[in-house]
Amino acid sequence: MLKIAWSSVYRHPLPEGHRFPMIKYDLIPEQLLYEGSASSENFFSPCPVKERYIINTHSVSYWEKLKQLKLSSSEIRRTGFPLSKSLVEREIIIAQGTIECALYAQTYGVAMNVAGGTHHAFTNRGEGFCLLNDVAIASNYLIENNLAKRILIVDLDVHQGNGTAEIFKSNRQVFTFSMHGEKNYPLQKEQSDLDIPLPDGITDEPYLQILQNTLPQLLEKHQPEFIFYISGVDVLHTDKLGRLGLSLEGCKARDRFVLETCKRNQIPIAISMGGGYSERLADIVEAHCNTFRLAQEIFF
Repeated sequence: MLKIAWSSVYRHPLPEGHRFPMIKYDLIPEQLLYEGSASSENFFSPCPVKERYIINTHSVSYWEKLKQLKLSSSEIRRTGFPLSKSLVEREIIIAQGTIECALYAQTYGVAMNVAGGTHHAFTNRGEGFCLLNDVAIASNYLIENNLAKRILIVDLDVHQGNGTAEIFKSNRQVFTFSMHGEKNYPLQKEQSDLDIPLPDGITDEPYLQILQNTLPQLLEKHQPEFIFYISGVDVLHTDKLGRLGLSLEGCKARDRFVLETCKRNQIPIAISMGGGYSERLADIVEAHCNTFRLAQEIFF
């Protein structure tokens, strides 16, 4: 059974006019339920992650400042969010959702978090709408509990996974792969184990060719026992922030290739949704829902 992490706290309210489309976190499950791609049995609501797993990834000093709401004004500006207790609660529930998705994926092959992909959170700071790095926390959870020795993070969000790269820069058990817009945020890139910078406006065919040439080689060379996939849909040509040129079908083909590759190689995969900022909310929801539909089709 496909297990999907979702919580009402995912739709954390923000000031009027804020560009981050939180409403998608309600619309995605609503659409999947409406069309019959998922039922209520597919969804689970995670609890907050335990502190020990947060500080296994993030510095104690940063976590203490975050939970006590004592970030400086410049630190808050860097995150892009007004800091609040409910926002911190949202982050720790998202992180637990990704941990539980990893556990479900080891049973069913795949599991999905409606939120997550907070790859701009560093060991000691947050930025770019990310406070805690859910995929990094879940990766360290698997390693600490001897559930996986070699992990591959496949980050296909349009923005480089700079926080993830920093967190795992000295960890040989986690291989970080980021395929992102070369000229997009963040201006100052970190060094992932493999970075593939993409030119503005790249379209479906060359994008997919790069991915198809890269991912199988990574599996062959590094033999991962588990994959975390950040499936941001900000690669779409309709995205306000993305600057790439993928069509809706191209984005779906991307997801199909990643999922079929994992299925064929019998590698469990946990998926976090990542970003999406198209002008039309319907484009964002449709692209994200395609990822869920494909997981159902390919694994179940």
